[in-house]
Amino acid sequence: MPLSPRLQLSALAETNELLTRSGIDYWLFGGWAVDFHAGSITRSHDDIDIAVWLDDHDRIARLLSAEGWNHAPEPDEDGGTGYERDAVRLELTFLVPGDGGEVYIPLRTGRALWSDEPMSNDLAELSGVRARVLGLAALKRGKSCSRDDPAEAAKDRADFATLSRLTG
Repeated sequence: MPLSPRLQLSALAETNELLTRSGIDYWLFGGWAVDFHAGSITRSHDDIDIAVWLDDHDRIARLLSAEGWNHAPEPDEDGGTGYERDAVRLELTFLVPGDGGEVYIPLRTGRALWSDEPMSNDLAELSGVRARVLGLAALKRGKSCSRDDPAEAAKDRADFATLSRLTG
């Protein structure tokens, strides 16, 4: 069930501060990244999606736990995991670097290509909250292919429409 955007933005601000202060790279993606690029909240969100290097997960888990986040894995998760606090869900997608600058998601069946180029260092701001976001071109590529689930596909189409109106 979608939550108050204020509660999610507050959690995102705290997560940004925590990871940035600890020198941990992350990239906001999904619907919230679309909103950060658009400069406004365009739809409701069920969770906050961030991508992190797999090698940082143990440190991230300790930091999140110290801030009151509880590990809340999904039974079928693969390539990431979730954390919850105050009804906010934070979804981590794990990344591993390739030999040629590409980036992969490590899955049980092998590596899935996330990006064929290095990760961006784009920063964006929304409602006074700053976050490192997936680059606009990469985000647009990811939203151009809808997922199989009808509800998720509808969100992807709405996000792609929003991104298509942006330049950059």
